[in-house]
Amino acid sequence: MRKFVATGALVALALALSACGKPAEEKAADTAAPAASETTAEPSAAATTADAGGKPAAFAQCAVCHSTEAGKNGVGPSLAGVVGRKAGSIAGFAYSDANKASGLTWDEKTLDIYLTNPMKMVPGTKMTFAGIPDAAKRKEVIDYLKTLK
Repeated sequence: MRKFVATGALVALALALSACGKPAEEKAADTAAPAASETTAEPSAAATTADAGGKPAAFAQCAVCHSTEAGKNGVGPSLAGVVGRKAGSIAGFAYSDANKASGLTWDEKTLDIYLTNPMKMVPGTKMTFAGIPDAAKRKEVIDYLKTLK
């Protein structure tokens, strides 16, 4: 019986971990509910936002590690006020040396490149996120980040 319970726990853990780093659409496909794109022929504004606060659905991947509240860090630093901020500059957050030494300032252009492939733009970053390959989704996320003060 113990072996069965332990095996079941391992399977559940493996399934949960398999969703890490996947785009939101793939995570949605792993569940029984249909993805928004399967329920409507044309995506509406409501289908692209995760909540009434205007967070784009693609931001759900970011929210796993990052807070949008100033001074509240998670696994990653707070994203409040990220646009215009120097990379690696929040006091008290343990950034990678690569991030601190990058010399980047987060603006639309740098965020677009970084969110495409963080590990390519800043080799040695601790952010093991694979990136957002869809340019429209990256733009939605960046436009949302610009609203965070």
